[in-house]
Amino acid sequence: MQWAQRVNTVRVIGTGVMGRGIAQLAAAAGLTVELADARPEAVSAAVDQIGQMFDKLAGKGRMTGADAAAARNRLQPVDSPLAPTGCDLVIEAVREDLPTKRELFAELEKICPAHTVFATNTSSLSVTSIATALADPGRLAGLHFFNPVPLMPLVEVIPGARTAEWIPGALVDLVHRLGHQPVRATDTPGFLVNHAGRGLITEALQILGEGLAAPADVDRICRDVLGLRMGPFELMDLTALDVTHPATESIWSGYYGDPRLRPSPITRSRLEAGLLGRKVGEGFYPYTDGAKQEPPEPQAPQAETHPIWSDNAELLDALGAAGVPVERGDEPSEAAVILLAPYGHSAATAALSAGLPPARVCGVDPLSTEKRFTLTVHPATDPALARSAWAALAATGRAVTVVRDGAGMIAQRLLASIVNTSCFIAEQRLATPGDIDTAVRLALGYPRGPLKWGQHVGPRRVLAVLRALQSATGDPRYRPSRWLVERAGLGLDLTETGTTPQDLLS
Repeated sequence: MQWAQRVNTVRVIGTGVMGRGIAQLAAAAGLTVELADARPEAVSAAVDQIGQMFDKLAGKGRMTGADAAAARNRLQPVDSPLAPTGCDLVIEAVREDLPTKRELFAELEKICPAHTVFATNTSSLSVTSIATALADPGRLAGLHFFNPVPLMPLVEVIPGARTAEWIPGALVDLVHRLGHQPVRATDTPGFLVNHAGRGLITEALQILGEGLAAPADVDRICRDVLGLRMGPFELMDLTALDVTHPATESIWSGYYGDPRLRPSPITRSRLEAGLLGRKVGEGFYPYTDGAKQEPPEPQAPQAETHPIWSDNAELLDALGAAGVPVERGDEPSEAAVILLAPYGHSAATAALSAGLPPARVCGVDPLSTEKRFTLTVHPATDPALARSAWAALAATGRAVTVVRDGAGMIAQRLLASIVNTSCFIAEQRLATPGDIDTAVRLALGYPRGPLKWGQHVGPRRVLAVLRALQSATGDPRYRPSRWLVERAGLGLDLTETGTTPQDLLS
């Protein structure tokens, strides 16, 4: 019988939100759970709270009354984290502090039998560093759950440099037994999900820092154009800047200042000002009784009607169907408002390249959807003509977000950063392409895994956006991953590993 099926008793240390969630999940899966905390009174409260959760689940028909009672009976409060035990597995979920975790595992090694496997639920600390406290570092690995544990199905399994070879596979099997989805990650800064998540967060802050759009504008574009459940600024408000900013700095420094992971001074100053987000009632948004107060969207102005000429046939079709006068010739008339939809370049740059009059040019992000258009204006745009363009786009019944013109526009920049960051993870073999896509989709709520997303949009198109951004800004944060460059050039899918030297030995 495999180890994962033999596991009967697990000790969960830490009764915060994560520890309670892990204990609930394990007890529901049929494991006996020894629940421990440095504060004995916290254990009783945790057992009561988890028991109430089982009762609620039974009341909703999600488990039977008998199963709820049995799961509740499998919760065993323990007076001390270091109480004698014969458990098969210890899962540590104490505060994110390296000395605290090291000290705990060093003491656990003295009282646990040799067969006990140790797992840390750290989200940011090196598993290898934690394991240095053990005489036998081979018995410890990372087992990173996500909050709320019972509802978030993803678990990262992270071996340290000295973790015994059999343990990661055994933990993968155990996660399956718990009813969750495991992915393997390497013991690198941010592991898999937090590393991949920097693609959205750091680029959104870069856009804000350049003054291209307000937080609410970026979040609306992310929801309505990219299909994200939550935009980056509302996400940072939810997780809180005292968590997000230190994590971003830690990952950036862990990769020795890699420009693509560069933190923003915006979050540093807001952190120092105490603008942490929802939990304090003020972040990128104000909150009333925990509810986000999002500013209303500006309504399209009344404007003089001008015919619209565009280099995007689909856009002209949508406008024409809405009764907006359009021009379909090779060149715009002198009366037309010109809407350019470039990939990678700004509308102003595209206008100058094509010899079009900048004053009559606005940009429309070609990634606009049935829900929302993104309209860009540059410093030389005639305001009256821009208002006419705004009114024309609004006539289609779609929402319109007006932002400053810039290379890559908003949605393109964010998507290219998301895809490129995950391509770097694949390039460095930090996780398999399948695990990258699974982890990011489940943990971050993206509509597709980032590699599949990049493949859907087109690797060459994503590469073109990144190269245009790098050329326009000179910023090395936009350097494309070799994984992306090779697959775009060779016509391979971004989710394919392709031929490796190891394949020649098989």
